[in-house]
Amino acid sequence: MASSTTEPRVVRVSQKGQATIPKGLREKFGIETPGEVFVYEDQGRIIIEPVPSPDELHGIHAGEHEGGAVLERVREMKEEEKRRDTERADRLRPSEDE
Repeated sequence: MASSTTEPRVVRVSQKGQATIPKGLREKFGIETPGEVFVYEDQGRIIIEPVPSPDELHGIHAGEHEGGAVLERVREMKEEEKRRDTERADRLRPSEDE
């Protein structure tokens, strides 16, 4: 049975202040282990976001952004790249008429 990533889970915090991000959430958001995440407060909540790799940030300029905006832009760029790759592969694939 797959666990839901939308239901709250209790996570223990160690004496050193460490907490483990549940596996389902790490997989869903592409958080590598070992890896890094952004942690910040927004409207009274603790927010955790994956730190995009340098390759994922290619073309994104630093500056003011809303929480999650960089990650959302990275996801959009990845989807666009996948779409172009699929289109390219379809063009190169021989048709059944040949």
